[in-house]
Amino acid sequence: MRKRLIPVLIIMLGIAGFVALKATRDVPDPVSPQERSWRVEVMEIQPEALQPSLTLYGQLESPRRFTVVAPMAGRIGELPVRDGQQVEQGSLLVALDEDDILPRVKQAEADLADAQAQLLSEQLNHRNDQQALALEKRILANAETSFKRTEQLVGRELVSRAELDNAQDIVERAALTVATRRRSIDSHESRLAALQARAERAEAALESMQRDAERSRFMAPFAGVVGSVQVAEGDQVNANAALLDFYPVEGMELRASLPQIHGPEFIRALAAGQQLVAHTLETRSPLSMTLQRIAGQADASGVEALFTLDQPVAGLRVGNLLAISVPKPASENSVALPYSALYGNNTVYALVDGRMSRIEVERVGETRQEGGQRWILVQSEELKAGMRIITTHLPNALQGLRVETAEGNAVGTAPESMTERAE
Repeated sequence: MRKRLIPVLIIMLGIAGFVALKATRDVPDPVSPQERSWRVEVMEIQPEALQPSLTLYGQLESPRRFTVVAPMAGRIGELPVRDGQQVEQGSLLVALDEDDILPRVKQAEADLADAQAQLLSEQLNHRNDQQALALEKRILANAETSFKRTEQLVGRELVSRAELDNAQDIVERAALTVATRRRSIDSHESRLAALQARAERAEAALESMQRDAERSRFMAPFAGVVGSVQVAEGDQVNANAALLDFYPVEGMELRASLPQIHGPEFIRALAAGQQLVAHTLETRSPLSMTLQRIAGQADASGVEALFTLDQPVAGLRVGNLLAISVPKPASENSVALPYSALYGNNTVYALVDGRMSRIEVERVGETRQEGGQRWILVQSEELKAGMRIITTHLPNALQGLRVETAEGNAVGTAPESMTERAE
C-alpha cells in the first residue's frame, strides 16, 4: 500500500508546484504594433506657364543622295575614291575602262552611216526608176504599134500567124516591165519611211551610246561624301549595276518619328507659320535644326517629322541616330518634376499628413534643367501651389502609405530650369 501512495504523492506535489509558479509569475506589458514609415524626398511645387519640349529620335538622311550605276557593262577602269571620303565638285568618282566603251561607240557610228547610205541609195534608185519608166513607156508604145502593124499584115496574109504571136509577147513583156517599174515607184514612199526610221534609230542609238560613254566617267556634281563603295578597280560589272553612293554634306535632314497624339499640333504650327527649332541631345555641342515638313503618310504609331540642319556638320553621316528636343507651345499651370516622381504614365503622390496621397496628372512634355537632366511637365487641377510632391520612387507606393521626409530634405524645390517660361 505504501508503494502505491508514494508515486501519487509525487504527482500531486508536482501539480501543486506548477499551479503555485503560474500564479506568482510576472505578467508582461502588452505589445502594440507600430506602423512602419518610409523615408522619402519631397519638393514644393509652384504651377506656372512653362514651355514643354518633346524628345524625338530620328535618323539622318539626305534627300539628294543618289547611287552611281554603270551605264553599260564593262570593267572598272578607275576608282580614285574610298568609302567616307569627302570630295570636291568635279572630282572623278568612278570610270569604266575606255577599251570597253570606244568599240561600242564606233559600232553605233557605223550603224548610222550604213542606214544613211541605204537611205541615199533608195533616193537614187527612185530617180532612176522615174527615168526608166519614161523609156519603158515608149518601148511599150512602140511594141503596141508594131503589134497592130503585124496584125494588119496577118489580115492580108502577108506574114505568118507566128509573127503576130511574137509581137504580142513583146507587148506583154513591155507592159509587165512598166507595171513592175510603177509598183517600185509606188512603194518608194514606204521604203523611204522605213529607211528613214532605221536611220533615226541608228542616230538615237549613237546618241545614247555617246551619252553612256560620257557617263562612264562620273564626276561629282557637287561637293559631298562618298557613301558605300560596292566595287573595286578591275571588277566586271553589268549595266545598271550599283557602283557607289554619293550625297552632299549640306541639306541633310533628320527623319524623326512623331507620336500620333502630337502630330496635329505640329501640323497646325507649320500651317500657322511657326518656326520650331530643335536641338540635339547627348552630343558634345548641341546642333540646331528646323522643322520643315510633316511626312505625307502616317501609320498606327504616328507620323514622321523632317528637320533640316541649320548648319552643315562635316562629322555627321547619313544613317546617324540622333535624339532631339523640340519645343512645344507654352502650357499653363504646368509643374516640372523629375521622372522619379512619376508612377506609371499619369500618377504622382503628394505628402499629406505624413502619408502618400495619389494624384492623377496629364503629361504635357519635357523640360531640361541646367545640369542636363530631363524632367517631365505635368498638369492637374489637384496640383496646388505649395503642395509637396514625393520625388523618391518607392516600389511599394500606394494610397495612404506612411512616409517621412529625409533629414535636410523636408521641403525640396526644383532647380532652375532651362525651359523658357511664358510671359
